[in-house]
Amino acid sequence: MRLSHTLAATSAAFDDPNLVSAAGLVPAMALAQRAGLADLADEHLSVPTDKGANAGLKVASLVAGMVAGADSIDDMALLRHGGMGRVFARAYAPSTLGSFLRAFTFGHVRQLDAVAARFLLALAALLGLRPPPPDAGDSGGFTFVDVDDTIVEVHGHAKQGAGFGYTRVRGLNALIATLTTPAAAPLVVAQRLRKGACGSPRGAQRLVGDAVKQAHRLLGDDRPVLVRMDSAYYGRDAVHAAITGRAAVSVTVRLDPAVKAAIASIEQGAWTPIRYPNAIFDETTGTWVSNAEVAEVPYTAFTSRKKADQVTGRLVVRRIPDVHADSKQAVGQGTLFDLWRFHAFFTTVPHDVLDTVAADATHRGHAIIEQVHADLKASALAHLPSLIFSPPPGRVTDLHVCVVDGVVDASSGGLGSAGSGDSGGAFLGRVAA
Repeated sequence: MRLSHTLAATSAAFDDPNLVSAAGLVPAMALAQRAGLADLADEHLSVPTDKGANAGLKVASLVAGMVAGADSIDDMALLRHGGMGRVFARAYAPSTLGSFLRAFTFGHVRQLDAVAARFLLALAALLGLRPPPPDAGDSGGFTFVDVDDTIVEVHGHAKQGAGFGYTRVRGLNALIATLTTPAAAPLVVAQRLRKGACGSPRGAQRLVGDAVKQAHRLLGDDRPVLVRMDSAYYGRDAVHAAITGRAAVSVTVRLDPAVKAAIASIEQGAWTPIRYPNAIFDETTGTWVSNAEVAEVPYTAFTSRKKADQVTGRLVVRRIPDVHADSKQAVGQGTLFDLWRFHAFFTTVPHDVLDTVAADATHRGHAIIEQVHADLKASALAHLPSLIFSPPPGRVTDLHVCVVDGVVDASSGGLGSAGSGDSGGAFLGRVAA
């Protein structure tokens, strides 16, 4: 058989009055109701005019649609297909839900942040999210908050906020913070969807603060938290947001003159070989035979700023052979960095908690957030809104509504599964207005 070339369009409707297309919504939305999703939205959302009426039921409808696989406002019609009206009450029309989202301002986005945070806490209480205290071991007993952004490629000139960012790809910028324990996979605890052309650290101070607070709420004040970030967030604002939230910091630094001077001060005998790709363990000496080595030196960050903004800690440096060393020497560039490439990060974790080798291995674990980015791009973030809608702050409501969806979706199989195995691809669904 072959497709008819004269066929202009196809459509399918699930309209049998005795069947429902997504029976799995029943336990998922029952759990959401037990955790108080609608009540929290009613309490914290203050969207004006009639468009904001019954905010709790509208948020619950959006969540239900996204859990069932909807990725556009039109797809919300699935809540009215077949016998869905006999199972669920007050399922709103897609146009009503679109008008609700369009009325959002950034203040309402922050209110929805509050809903998502409290909803996650309620789910944790119902399902026992809090894992057992980790052994100190190589991780120092820390729970990790990883912060990073990613460019989500989009197509078409009508996509609001799309632009060319640091990757030179037209897209939107998603800033994510995940919570990870040594025994659990990452759980998204804070997020922001931004213009594609914005700089990585934009809004990071607020997001880091929110993520650290949520980590303490979920795990308790007795759990030490380590915020790991790359060099884009090496600045006073993001670092102080973590410290103010009673968290330690491990952040990659740029090789500016101050950092280069600190590296140059490290004595040759201070370098320790580490386990790294292609390293070999020598059982006779009990050491690694490796081309990669680490060392550290005391360091004070942000010395160009006032005393209150400066932060004391350690500069941990990893060096690996520079594959371009010979060519550099051939042209007369005989400098400190001819033979080695240096990767340095600043940390406030004391040496007696994480020594130099352990601190380096722990910081490299920050790469786990890239798995979250890859999962999101291969699923929920693969389809972003195609239309311009007003007001502009509404653009960022998608990601925030979807955090609520993600928590429900992950918890439908037990929130433990979200924290200990599968990121599921639905942590961030999407609703386009």
